[in-house]
Amino acid sequence: MSPPEFTLLFVTVAVGALLQVSIGFGLGLLAAPVIAIFDPSLTPVVVLLLATGVTAAVLVLEGGHLDLRGAGWALAGRLPGAVGGAALVAVLPARHLALLVAAVVLAGVAVSLRGFVPAPRRRSVLLAGLVSGLMGTATSIGGPPMAMVWQRLSGPRLRATMSAFFLAGSVMSLATLAATGAVHTYSLWHTVLLAPAAVLGVLLARPLSSRLDIRRTRAVAMVLAVASATVLVIQQFV
Repeated sequence: MSPPEFTLLFVTVAVGALLQVSIGFGLGLLAAPVIAIFDPSLTPVVVLLLATGVTAAVLVLEGGHLDLRGAGWALAGRLPGAVGGAALVAVLPARHLALLVAAVVLAGVAVSLRGFVPAPRRRSVLLAGLVSGLMGTATSIGGPPMAMVWQRLSGPRLRATMSAFFLAGSVMSLATLAATGAVHTYSLWHTVLLAPAAVLGVLLARPLSSRLDIRRTRAVAMVLAVASATVLVIQQFV
């Protein structure tokens, strides 16, 4: 990876971490397709490792607003989804995983734009957790299903509940990936290199969150994610 490529990736992770802290998701949606453009072998492990640290930080800041019951039902669905996602990583070649990342990004954006707001009942939270586990383990992008089912929650409650879910869910996903041999030293080293970018995003989010227009911020994140996913798809066919 060249210095300009790493610089772009560093900035992307920092912005993704900022979004994760501010609106409850965004790191995977933004960073996963960019990482896959430069080095598909780094997905999904690097993003999951970075997300573990970022969500832990959010939980420390917003933990008092956590919906523990809702997070618990979501995690009950996440576990079988994580097993299925790890199986996909084990059998799919890098090119197919890259295309899967792009497809998940585009599908997540499309669902968000349709404005579908399911009631956060036990069944819908379980199903969202299952889909999030499958998508999150295979591509590191598990935010859209949970953001959709929990979008009626208030800002601090949404961030705390999403962060608790993703912290435990990322550990689940990493454990299943490690069991299939998908966690390598190469990925761990790049996680260390990109960790300062995630820390920077977390630190910037605190003073900037109160100044951000949440709806506009989400829209910008969606546009950037679609652009990255589009480049990723084109790259696979040229």
